[in-house]
Order: sequence, then structure tokens, then C-alpha cells
Amino acid sequence: MILVLIGPPGAGKGTQAKRLEDLRGLVQLSTGDMLRAAVAAGTELGRQAGDLMEHGQLVPDDLVIGLIAERLDANKDAKGFILDGFPRTIGQAEALDRLLETRGAQVDRTVVIDVDDDALVVRITGRFTCATCGEGYHDLFKKPKEEGTCDKCGGTEFKRRPDDTEEVVRSRLKAYHAQTEPLVGYYGGQDKVRTVNGMADIEAVQKEIDLALDAA
Repeated sequence: MILVLIGPPGAGKGTQAKRLEDLRGLVQLSTGDMLRAAVAAGTELGRQAGDLMEHGQLVPDDLVIGLIAERLDANKDAKGFILDGFPRTIGQAEALDRLLETRGAQVDRTVVIDVDDDALVVRITGRFTCATCGEGYHDLFKKPKEEGTCDKCGGTEFKRRPDDTEEVVRSRLKAYHAQTEPLVGYYGGQDKVRTVNGMADIEAVQKEIDLALDAA
């Protein structure tokens, strides 16, 4: 199975992809992780991407497609793949279709994690992590049991991502609606889209995704 996860930033795509890896044996293809790994490994594609990223330039679609092709070829025995963070545009979806066609495959299912914009702003701007162990917390939903002390390691220093501000989040959401949301129509035209309620808790979202993947 080849699954595309679609949803705005902060919708929980990465969390659900990890659960699908563990429960169904699918391989997660997160473009961000793949780019960082390729740069660290010093591969040819990694060197090209690293040069662009170092100068603040976007990595072109053909490089990302090349990375996906490498991962597909390196995991030929996998039960399936989860695409998280790619495609983001109709053009990328078409390029992905062409790549998969050369390998006798196709996108089998697209799951849209639907979340309200205002709720996402609250979800993202309130998150922070332990500076020592990386344990995640939230101002409203998951506070340390003892204020100022990490539950996991006892650390007392915490950090927030500098881009987790309302202004940045709303800008990213605007870009998502303009560029990525049209993929719902693209894959919907192929009868591959199932939408789940991303406002529910993690376990409930997981159950909805399971139903979506097992549906005819």
C-alpha cells in the first residue's frame, strides 16, 4: 500500500505516520527527514540539496523525487509506504504518479487529517520541549506534572521552536490552503480520498485512519 497523508502543519501527520509504521509495517517517507539524512550521509543528492538549503533556497521537485526513488528502491520488501510532507502541490503529485508508474505502483489511498485553523494555532503556539531529552509538552494540553521540571528526565530547561508563533503559523496555513489543499480534489477525482477528524485525540484519529485504510 502507498498512502499519502494530507493535512495542515500541526495536524498530527508525523505522529500518525509513526503509528502506522509500528502497527502496519509501513515505511514512512518524510521528505524533511530524507533531506536531512541525505545531507548527513553526503550522497550526491544530499550534497546538491545541502548546497541549496545552506543558501536558503527551496529544494526542487526533481531532487525530492530522486530521494523518494532511492528510498523506494532501498525498501523493495516493505509492506508499503507513507508519504508525509510530499506531495504538496498538484505538480508534485503528478511527478509522484509518474515515478510510481515506472515501478508498477500507484497511490492507493489518501487520508486527509482535517483540523480547524484556530485550533491548530493554539496547538502549535503552545508546544515546547525539554531542552535535555526532547520530551514534548504543551501550555494547555500537556504540562509537566511539576512546573518547571521535565517528567521524563528531571531537566529544568525548556525550549520552543522560533517559528511556532501565531504569525508564522497562520502564514503556513495560508500556504497550505492555497497550494496543498487542492490535492484533495486531485486524489478525490481518483476516488482515493478519505477524511478523518483531526480534532479528536490521537487514539481516535488512529482508529479513523485504520477504518479509512481498510475500507473498500
